[in-house]
Amino acid sequence: MADVIDVKVFVPAQDFQRSLDFYLALGWKQLWLADDRSLAELELGGHRIYLQDFYVKDWAWNFMIHVTVDDIEAWESRAGQVAEDFGLKTKAIHDEEYALVTHVWDPSGVLIHFAQPKDANDD
Repeated sequence: MADVIDVKVFVPAQDFQRSLDFYLALGWKQLWLADDRSLAELELGGHRIYLQDFYVKDWAWNFMIHVTVDDIEAWESRAGQVAEDFGLKTKAIHDEEYALVTHVWDPSGVLIHFAQPKDANDD
């Protein structure tokens, strides 16, 4: 079997430019943008997504991105400021079974989980 080189998801955007601005403000880097501005490849911490100019509400509102981080408080602060600038919703750091997690919703309703895994030695 051949090796997998990469896996990317296609993230929906109701207002492509607003979503692109949001992801860039949050720290993603734009690697590529289609000439017709319908698709962008974005990277955060060496991991990539495609942001696409396509939107179906039921899909977007059930779409989630999980980002594992090493400093949940720093990401809560960063995501909170960006969300405030864009008039978006967040959820404060909370304890889930597998990690400390904070949430931010993107302009299209996509839920982004920032999660700091719990130390395996903590019980």
